[in-house]
This record gives sequence, C-alpha cells and structure tokens, in this order.
Amino acid sequence: MSQQIPNSIPKPLVTTNQVFIVVTSLLGVFVNTNILFIPFILGLFTVITKVNPVVMLGKPFLRKPLHTYHPEDKDQQIFNQWIATISLGLALLFFYLGWNVAGYIFAGMVIAASGIALTGFCIGCWIRFQYQMWKHRRKMAKNA
Repeated sequence: MSQQIPNSIPKPLVTTNQVFIVVTSLLGVFVNTNILFIPFILGLFTVITKVNPVVMLGKPFLRKPLHTYHPEDKDQQIFNQWIATISLGLALLFFYLGWNVAGYIFAGMVIAASGIALTGFCIGCWIRFQYQMWKHRRKMAKNA
C-alpha cells in the first residue's frame, strides 16, 4: 500500500488554494481593495507557520485517501505563497499610499500567476528552478 509522499500536498488542495487566491484577489480588485487583506493574512500565516489554512479546510472534502492524489512539493508551494504574499502586501501598501496603479499591477500579478498556475504552468516553480540552477552553477564554478 502506498502512502502520501512526505513533504507533499495533494494536487486538489493546491488547486483549491490557487482558486481561493484568484477569487479573493479578483474581489479585492473589483469590489473592495480591503478584501486583499484576506489572502494576505492567510498567506502570511502560511509562510510563518508552514500550515496553509485553506489547504487544511479543504482536506476533509477530499473523497479518496491523500496518497492517491498527485503530490505537489510543499516547499515549492511555500515558495509560491511567499511570492503571492509579498505581492499582495505590496498591492495593499500601494493602495494605502494612494498609488492605485501600482496596487492594481501587483494585485494583477497575483491574479495572473495564480490563474496561469490553474492552467498548468507554475511561474513560481520556474522562478525557483532558475534560482536553484543559478546556485548550482555558482557552486560548480567555485569548485572548478
């Protein structure tokens, strides 16, 4: 019997978090910018504690055992959450300062990145991979 891969999150829960970020960010942009505090606070909680409340709330709704779902790397998801949280924090700061165009740009980047991730391409994954490759090449150059 296979078990869930350690340090992984079932794909449907990652998708749930992405949908949550897209929906709340869209509401924040089109209804009231204060709504952006919801994904920002939950994102901040996630990067500090490494526990995502949206994922935890979604877990009971999974119909199959966790190990039967495609696993997503938890560290990658935390990295992605960092990017979203920083961008949402900057959007909120810019809205507060009255720099609405910058606020919309940063909120829009979160919406775009999460929306694109829902289609299958993870921008945060690509960024992290490029960073890891850069570190590896740097290390190899030092050892050469």
